[in-house]
Amino acid sequence: MKQLLLTLLFCWTLGATAQTALTAADWQTDLRFLQNTVHQDYPFLFKKVTATDWDAAVETLHGEIPTMQPHEILAGFARIVAMFGYGHTDLSWSRSPVQGHILPLNLYWFSDGIYVEGCRKDYADALGARVLNVEGVSVEKALEAVRPLQPVENEQYFKAYGLDFLLIPEALHAQGITKTLKKTITLQLERDGKTFEKTFDAVPTFRFPRKYGFVASDSDWLSVRDQTATPYYLKNLDKIYYFEYLPEQKTVYVRHSQIQDEKDEPIPAFYQRLFDFVEKNDVERLVLDVRLNGGGNNYKNKPIVTGLIRCEKINQPGKVFVLIGRRTFSACQNLVNELHTYTNAIFVGEPTGENINFYGDNRRVELPKTKIPVFLSFAWWQDKPQWENADWLAPHIAVEPSIDDYRSNRDPVLAAALDFSAEGMVLDPIGYLKELFMAKKLDELKAKAVEMVADPRYRFINFENEFNQNGYNLLNGGQLEPALYVFQLNTELFPDSANTWDSLGEACWKAGKKDNAVECYKKAIALDPNGGVGENARRMLKQIVGE
Repeated sequence: MKQLLLTLLFCWTLGATAQTALTAADWQTDLRFLQNTVHQDYPFLFKKVTATDWDAAVETLHGEIPTMQPHEILAGFARIVAMFGYGHTDLSWSRSPVQGHILPLNLYWFSDGIYVEGCRKDYADALGARVLNVEGVSVEKALEAVRPLQPVENEQYFKAYGLDFLLIPEALHAQGITKTLKKTITLQLERDGKTFEKTFDAVPTFRFPRKYGFVASDSDWLSVRDQTATPYYLKNLDKIYYFEYLPEQKTVYVRHSQIQDEKDEPIPAFYQRLFDFVEKNDVERLVLDVRLNGGGNNYKNKPIVTGLIRCEKINQPGKVFVLIGRRTFSACQNLVNELHTYTNAIFVGEPTGENINFYGDNRRVELPKTKIPVFLSFAWWQDKPQWENADWLAPHIAVEPSIDDYRSNRDPVLAAALDFSAEGMVLDPIGYLKELFMAKKLDELKAKAVEMVADPRYRFINFENEFNQNGYNLLNGGQLEPALYVFQLNTELFPDSANTWDSLGEACWKAGKKDNAVECYKKAIALDPNGGVGENARRMLKQIVGE
């Protein structure tokens, strides 16, 4: 994949071009141009949203434009583009005619909350504080409000790139968090058990000293991280990749943060040197860290994958680990897909920020009146069969750093790889549960399922969806009783999910158990009275009653 435009995608916050006099008709013309361009040249993007729903949103925005301020219109365009749900399909706020502002802070979403990871020195008293609310709105509700502005590939992608919208006054007003457009924003913060409010002045440019999502301390900016030491994943950030031998663990650690060549040592040469070192030295395991890797050119992945496959010394269960996270994206998603398929790698960390199969490689489309660049994806990358597609590639071992881990330079993700023990660990939980089901060890299956769903190591495995899908596979294959068992177990594991009861209701109906079906559908409606699942359950109830 060619070099991604992530810099443009996430620079929206700021160095906006000069304000120009645009009329409502100009904006409406651009909206129609965008609508026609998508339908004519990019209709395949209607994958996560239907053309009907998207066009309805376009019509709503078109009608509202005459009553909106420029920043509200820009936000409306952003929402329209974000509806496609692909990170490569985005709109450039920084190259719009609307002047944008941002608070001089950097937020990061740790396992225990959203914190001020870095800030300008004049706001030092906010450093390391947890964000509780924005302008009187809880941070949870504020995130929900700004989420439609971000082309959300999955929840991880939003964690990586969506937090800046909490700091943009134009976004906060456009999404209803503030009643008027303000240049000062008040956050409620918490630190050391004490809650306090802090008001910040927004600045009109976005040239903050951060790299791969973290602030680099300088004369004007502070980082909450202790600067007297540096964890491996933040070392040598002037290099795209480097490796280091950890003699106590007999481990080679590699950080690779873009799928691009270093000028002085291209990827093939680097990995040849790496694997030569592994073969010639006392190395028992390899750790490949791609947590910061946002992609690049996926044609450059081949030497990494083939080199690892050939290295029989290390390509064995328990000897090769890949560290992944929210910034693992695009061409790096292609890389981890291939490593997952063709090697014995164990994945550790957080899920990736990309769908397993995805639309990438965007084209720049300039809107004729406003000159705003919109980037529309055109290439479908499918490394896995469609039935293996998912919102993300989940780690075998789930580990999320806390604010204290980061502050103290601890890396629990790397530690989990270095301390790995196969004892009691199931690398393929769903496959293991399927084996128990096929062997008719149903009591053991239930006990293990309950145990695994509660185990934090597997928290990114979507057990509910997997059980549901397998239940339908059985149901559609005419295996009614096995399907009923799977759906019933799913309701026991996830009793508060309307979808599990809706699915069990369908299985009961097809099995001729109408009374049970009615009971299940009523539970689905009670759990989701105004949602799509509840609506489907009501339709099914009408069919049953009408028989």
